[in-house]
Amino acid sequence: GKRSLRQRVVEEMKHYYNGFHLLWIDTKVAARMVWRLLHGQVLTRRERRRLLRTCADLFRLVPFLVFVIVPFMEFLLPVFLKLFPEMLPSTFETESKKEEKQRKKLNAKLELAKFLRETIAEVAKRNKADTG
Repeated sequence: GKRSLRQRVVEEMKHYYNGFHLLWIDTKVAARMVWRLLHGQVLTRRERRRLLRTCADLFRLVPFLVFVIVPFMEFLLPVFLKLFPEMLPSTFETESKKEEKQRKKLNAKLELAKFLRETIAEVAKRNKADTG
């Protein structure tokens, strides 16, 4: 059914609260990883990816904070999110956005696999024609 304006506002506030909370947790974990790096320890591939994602999220947070700090600028946030969908840190993504991104990646991989299969078939035909 249709939700009231109050329910939508409350849901958005919860969404942003959870996003900031997750970003804070990621930042603490990333700080520990940087501390380990500075003391000569080696990070695993997974830890390196998480550290890079968290650093990118922190850099994305700067333009996002402008919308929060400047009065009435938050009303323009949906417009900017339509123009720049990757502007928000990853902790603020909704499930539908994550699923859409996964679907796009899967379609790209399928197209690449199809292209490679056709290329291999074409090379096999040429080799068969040359040897035959």
